[in-house]
Formats: sequence, C-alpha cells, structure tokens
Amino acid sequence: MIYLDNAATTFPKPECVYNRVNAIQRTIAVNVGRGSYSAASEAMQIVDETRMLLSSLVGAERPDCIVLTPSATIAANEIILGLEWDEYKTVYVTPFEHNAIARPLHSICEKFNIEIRFIPFNAETQGVDVEELRRVFALNPPDYVFINQVSNVTGVIIPVDQICGSAKEYGATVIVDGSQSVGLIPINLKDSDVDFLVFAGHKNLYASWGIGGFISNTKYPLQPVLAGGTGSDSLNLNMSTLIPGGFELGSPNIIAIASLNESLKWLQQIGLNNIEKRKQCLTTRLIEGLRRCEALLYTPAAGIGHTSVVSFNLPGYEANEVGTILSEDFDIAVRTGYHCAPFVHELIRTVDVHGTVRVSVSYFNSESDVDALIAAVEDIMGDPL
Repeated sequence: MIYLDNAATTFPKPECVYNRVNAIQRTIAVNVGRGSYSAASEAMQIVDETRMLLSSLVGAERPDCIVLTPSATIAANEIILGLEWDEYKTVYVTPFEHNAIARPLHSICEKFNIEIRFIPFNAETQGVDVEELRRVFALNPPDYVFINQVSNVTGVIIPVDQICGSAKEYGATVIVDGSQSVGLIPINLKDSDVDFLVFAGHKNLYASWGIGGFISNTKYPLQPVLAGGTGSDSLNLNMSTLIPGGFELGSPNIIAIASLNESLKWLQQIGLNNIEKRKQCLTTRLIEGLRRCEALLYTPAAGIGHTSVVSFNLPGYEANEVGTILSEDFDIAVRTGYHCAPFVHELIRTVDVHGTVRVSVSYFNSESDVDALIAAVEDIMGDPL
C-alpha cells in the first residue's frame, strides 16, 4: 500500500518509536506515579522528560504547563468547556476549524445563545482579510478567538501572530489548534500571545495513538470539566484547578507517552527544517503533477503559507469515487469527503461535490509514491466516463 493519508495520522512511525513502545509494554507498563516501587518511578520520569522535550519544541514557559490527554479532541473539549461562558461572550473562529473545536464550541454557543462569528478570509487566495478583520473586531470585540493553525483540508498556514495581535487589542483569549502544525512548523510560545495550544501526538509528532494534549501559555483560570483519580490528594472530592494536575485524570497511558517521548527525540535528531524541506519537495512535485492532469486544486494562492496537505477533485467524478478507484485499482490510500471540517467547504465551494480528495505526505514518503499517485490520476482521467 502507498499511504498518503498522513494528515489523519502519520504512518509508518520511526522505527525507534516502535521499538520503544514494545520495550515499555514489556517492562514498565504500570500506573504512573501511583506507587513507590521503581517501575512506577521510572514511568514518572518518562512523563516528566516528555513534558521537558515538548516544552523545548514549542518554547513553552515551563514543562508543568503541558497537559497530557488521550487525544487532541479531548484536550480541545477541556479547554472549551473550561472557559468562562455567558450569553454576552463574542466568539470568532477561522473557516478552517476541525470538528474537535467546532462541535464542542457549537454545543456551548447553543446553550448560551451565542453566535459564532468568522474571521474573514479571501475565498480565492485563502489569505486573511486584514482590513475586514480589524473592522469586524472593532464592531464586535472578541472575547475568544479560535485559530486552526494549519488547515487539514487545504494545508494553508494561518497567520496566527497577525490574528492574535488584533485579538489582543481587545483582551481576547486565543486558542490555537496545532494538531496539524506542532512538529512541522517552528513555534515559540515565549514570543507569542497564544493562550492555549492544542497538539496531537499521532500526526506530525510521529507518536502512536492515545496521546495528545494542550499547553497553557496564560494565567487564564481554566476550570476542570472532568473528574476522577489523579494519583494525589485522594481524600479530596474536589478536582484541583491547577495545571496540569486538575486536567490529567485516570491512569496515564505510559505506552503512548513513551512513544511521544521517543518521537520527540527523533524529531530533534532529524530536525524540523529537514522534515519540512523533504515534505515541501514532495508536495511541489505532487501539485505540479496534479496540475498536468488538469485536476481541480484547492491550494492557497502563491505567497500564502502552505504545508504538505493537498486537496483536489477530478472533473466528472465525486471525491469518494476517486478514493475508491485509487484504493481498489492502485492500492493507494488517500482521504475523501469533508475531513471533519464543517466550514471550509463553503469557502472553497466543495459542499455540493461532497468534499475533496485529500493527499498528505510524510517524511517517510518518496518521490515514487507521489509519481504513482499522479500516474493513477492520469489513468483515471484517461478512462471514458
């Protein structure tokens, strides 16, 4: 199989990650910090080191501002449900939000009868309309601003600092979904006004399933919304409001955390710049090939930041038909449909054609993988309908 669905989850993982997961599963897959024995202490050291490695990667103020959760979706829910809400709050989102943000936010806004407002983007370029942004913020000052740093549909890189700067003029709290960006794009929270950053371990961090989280870069008093055992203060039935303790409940998944620990070390060794260069070369080759095939591309305009996610459609075919043909006839794995992104398809006008065909490369893909996809598309386009 040629795997080109890395925006969903990177596959394969580095060999060192597989080896570490196997070793941890066989040796210290015990409850973290829930015992005084050596294996529990060793597991706790892995968790502490993982916070330090991740803190270094994103320029977090301190390792203890990192909350480890089972997924980015749970992390997003903990943030959104933990914010202070009432009917007077003004909320802005980008049109690129994933349902990990959109659905819990929709639930909250329905409860309090709040209208979700959109940060203005140009439909043709996918760039933010700066003048219109300033105008709408002035008319309706933001309380909360949600920014998906990289679209999982078009791959556009959103200018977080630019939007954040405008939002902070009104004292807004800024929440960034970094599920597609952390591990790919250099991030330095020390020089940023971002308040909360969500991350996903199984995507560009090249870790296994079962680990995600968020990083607090603010003094905002987030409230815990889940309750359970934390391994400390067990006689107290009230959840701690401190980060990370009050937001990490249940038995930590030491196997998944160890995979993130190892993948972070691998990222340090390879270097984000080298990963980005490799993926950019593959993405350029992919886009050029699809253009030769006269595919309908949904990439941002020249000059607008773009990562290794490319969406397209083929004239005369629905996206799911192309995906099925690529799988059954060519053994190529891509993603089709709306990609859990409810707003962006209005922007790029793909609602009526049932979404897009999405191709996303990883560090482990090759030029031959990309060429095979292009050849398959050529073959499809050459067949009579």
